[in-house]
Amino acid sequence: MLRIAIPNKGSLSVPASEMLREAGYRQRSQAKELVVEDPRNGIEFFFLRPRDIAVYVGSGRLDIGITGRDLLIDSGAAAEEILTLGFAPSSFRFAGAPGMAATVHDLAGKTIATSFVGIVEKYLAEHGVAAAGIVHLDGAVETALRLGVADVIADVVETGSTLRTLGLTTIGEPIMESEAIVIRPAGARPAQDSERLFLRRLDSVLIARRYVLMDYDIRTSDVERAITFTPGLESPTVSPLHREGWVAVRAMVPADQAQTIMDKLESAGARAILITQIHACRV
Repeated sequence: MLRIAIPNKGSLSVPASEMLREAGYRQRSQAKELVVEDPRNGIEFFFLRPRDIAVYVGSGRLDIGITGRDLLIDSGAAAEEILTLGFAPSSFRFAGAPGMAATVHDLAGKTIATSFVGIVEKYLAEHGVAAAGIVHLDGAVETALRLGVADVIADVVETGSTLRTLGLTTIGEPIMESEAIVIRPAGARPAQDSERLFLRRLDSVLIARRYVLMDYDIRTSDVERAITFTPGLESPTVSPLHREGWVAVRAMVPADQAQTIMDKLESAGARAILITQIHACRV
């Protein structure tokens, strides 16, 4: 049975479970459930602290895990990223009072508070910056400045609203960009059939989220122009209509361009243009 780690709380938890449900897997019905078996699919899900997932997977106790790239790198665990999931994007950055520093090199001799000591130490070393010290805090590192614990913080920034509320500003370039990812033990044996199927299902959900299905009717004489806007992944489906001289066209189009494509199709003479959501897609 495949053993998979899922975040039990935080910004990764709900989107991860929603994606797994879309992929056809059973998920917990109550937050207190720590283990959920899905015998139909041969999988056992373990709901763990997001920060611990990379450690469990890297040790080989679990076969696969869903976590954040920042948490994987900070853990130092022997695990590797194998798939990006497209949710929970964030930047990991330095921040401080306005005028405190402009670049990472201005942090020399400063004390930095963070929950991600591993990432910060590696980044500073790569840039040849020697900090006065790195203070490890678990959460709410923004208050470290007000309490005089540190000169600068290094933390995950999703929208920047918390920093602005506290009168803080980011310093230099992002330390790293993070998002939800799938991981497995580094250097592990070739993937089993169950692992490949799991990744294939997740990938089908990702494709379905990026595309919609577009249908429209158009005169036969205008088809060639219309399909330049809707080439599809392989090729559009073109079917004759009962009305002579007209055809129906169906194609997958990028969801974020759907309205623009509709505008172009309408100008090209298309009618009855429909958009349908896709729940899963194998290509």
